[in-house]
Amino acid sequence: MRSRIFPAIGFALALALGTSVRAENIALVSATSSSDLKHVLDRLQRHYRDTNSFSAKFNEEVTTVGAPKRQRKGVVSFRKPGRMRWEFAAPEVQTIVSDGDTLYSYDPELNQVVETPLEQALKSSSATSFLLGMGNINHDFKAAFANSMPPQEGLIQLILDAKAGGYKIEIGLDPKTYNLVTLTLTDQLGDVTKVDFSEIHNNVELPDSTFAFKAPAGADIVTAPSTP
Repeated sequence: MRSRIFPAIGFALALALGTSVRAENIALVSATSSSDLKHVLDRLQRHYRDTNSFSAKFNEEVTTVGAPKRQRKGVVSFRKPGRMRWEFAAPEVQTIVSDGDTLYSYDPELNQVVETPLEQALKSSSATSFLLGMGNINHDFKAAFANSMPPQEGLIQLILDAKAGGYKIEIGLDPKTYNLVTLTLTDQLGDVTKVDFSEIHNNVELPDSTFAFKAPAGADIVTAPSTP
C-alpha cells in the first residue's frame, strides 16, 4: 500500500540523521547523566501534554533500500484528541487526515482513498500517537541521548527505541521550547524517513473543518485490512 502515515511516518511525530540508527550511535547513559535524561523526557512529555494543538511546515526525505530518495514537503496540523492533517505539496500530492476515529489517506494520482480505523493505524506508530496525545514516551520507548552523524547544532538529540519493536526514532528538540524540530525513523527493513519541522505554532485555533474529510467524487474507497 503506497499511502502511509509517514512512509516507512516512513512523525512524524517525533522523532545519525539521514542514516540508519545503529548501536554505535547510542551514547551510553552514565549514572550521572541518567538524571539529565529523565529531566529531558519529563519536560518533553509535559510539553506535549500541555500542547493541545500545533501547526507547522515540514520537509520529508524517504530513503528506501534499493530505491532512489524521495523528497516531499507540505504543512501539518495536529489537535487533541487524535486529529491530524498532512497536506503534501506537488509534485507528489497526498492528503492524510484523521478525524479522531478514522484515518483517511487520499492519493489523487490514483484517485483512491484508504480508510483505516485510527486505533489500528497507531499500532504501528507510537511516534504519531505521542504527538496526538494518545501515547506516553516513558511507557512506549527506551530512550538514550544520541550522537548524531552529522550533529544537529543546538538541538537536544535523543534516540527512542520502540518497546513494541520494529523501528527506532531519533529526535532533535529545541532546548528552549522542547518543540520537535527533527525526526528520523528507521524501520526494521532499513528504510529511513527524516522529517524536519519549521514555523511551528503551538496551541493555535484549529476548527473541526480542518480535520473533516470527504472523498472526492468518483474516488475508489479502500478499507485497510484489519490487523491482529
